[in-house]
Amino acid sequence: MNLSLLSFSFKNTAVELRERLTLSPDEIPGMLAEYVEHARLQELMLLSTCNRVEYYFAAEDEGQAFRAMTERLQQRLDPGKFNLADTALKLSGRPAMSHLFRVASSLESMVIGEPQILGQVKEAYRFAVGHRLTGPLLNGLMPQVFRTAKRVRTETQIARFPVSISYVAVELAGKIFDDLASQTVMVIGAGEMAELAITHLVAAGVRRLIVTNRTFANAVSLAERFQGSAVPYEQMAEHLAHADIVISSTGARGFIVTPELARQAVRSRRGKPMFFIDIAVPRDIDPAINGLSNVYLYDIDDLQAVAASNLAEREREALAAESILAQDLDRYLRWYDSLSVVPTVKALRERFAGLGEQELERALAQLKNLTPQDAQQVRRLVHSVVNKLLHVPSMRLKQLAEERDGRLYAQALSALFDLSPGSAAEAAETAAALAGADGPEAGANVLHLPVAPKRVS
Repeated sequence: MNLSLLSFSFKNTAVELRERLTLSPDEIPGMLAEYVEHARLQELMLLSTCNRVEYYFAAEDEGQAFRAMTERLQQRLDPGKFNLADTALKLSGRPAMSHLFRVASSLESMVIGEPQILGQVKEAYRFAVGHRLTGPLLNGLMPQVFRTAKRVRTETQIARFPVSISYVAVELAGKIFDDLASQTVMVIGAGEMAELAITHLVAAGVRRLIVTNRTFANAVSLAERFQGSAVPYEQMAEHLAHADIVISSTGARGFIVTPELARQAVRSRRGKPMFFIDIAVPRDIDPAINGLSNVYLYDIDDLQAVAASNLAEREREALAAESILAQDLDRYLRWYDSLSVVPTVKALRERFAGLGEQELERALAQLKNLTPQDAQQVRRLVHSVVNKLLHVPSMRLKQLAEERDGRLYAQALSALFDLSPGSAAEAAETAAALAGADGPEAGANVLHLPVAPKRVS
């Protein structure tokens, strides 16, 4: 059974179309159930984020499933404006699995190394399990996907280098001041960039926060969310001297922090250094203040240069992550391929054990003079011979399945010994249930999921 993927991401689909493809939380259960029935899917997982809408699924007739799902999705759109056939990414088998590994490890993200995507993939899987949309393929694969993503996080430094402007600003502040928790921060502005900067500052340990904005109510609202204090914009100059770090992000059309204003603040601080971060476009802070003693100013160009350098570092770390992904995917596929011969090995053992037991009972019925101890010894002997005869072919068949197409050998054994093995899916289902203990990495942690309720209808 192959894993298939129907993907619409920022790489191949405009945001206008992705917005139309996104399902609301209330729509998801019913729509997924409809996709399962209409496309005759055996398994299905939906990953929907701001940058991607992806359907991972398994179906006996993959081509029909792709057509049916695209048809259903197309019905949600303006047919004259959007054509999903022209934009959809369709992958199957190893490429689809590789894509899923890459997505969970943040190698397919708009910002390589961002941490949110792994949690989003886990939530998508939990939802699919909770609505009984998964089976042997996804239940066996997803624990390995999560282990690999964790390896990428712990064995590379892909997430170490910040690439957002706001985060870089906070990182620079941390380099100038050893202990951000003891510094006072003033944020000028109450927009999205200002809010993001405050979020990173608080995460870095900042406790004393002053917010000012032309619309005082917005400053109050933002300050309250982060346990800071708000001051009227007209009183900014009076409070500027209290700030060790000043971050400005407004929509002003001219400089709001002038050299004279900064000089007065530094004079009041008796030479104690100040750190200004200007993340506004156009700029809020006059670059001439860089000429003042004990004043440090970084504007958005400075921060973007650091962010670009950090992005290059992340891309270098991504090469190490690619190696981890290739190793883990190869190991998983060898293990999964070996499952195809498990039913044959089981049927072969049952056939030999049955024949051995049949002949043993016939012989014991004729050997009336054997003591119970002797009979037990004969029984152990027969079982031992059967196991030893089957040990090498069983192990060899599993090895061949990992190295090449073991199905051919399994089929030959079935024909030679007239076996009726069960399905590989049954073997995969059993193996998936034991993935944490018997999978490609014995003893690895498994994602613990809640008991799955009744399937959606």
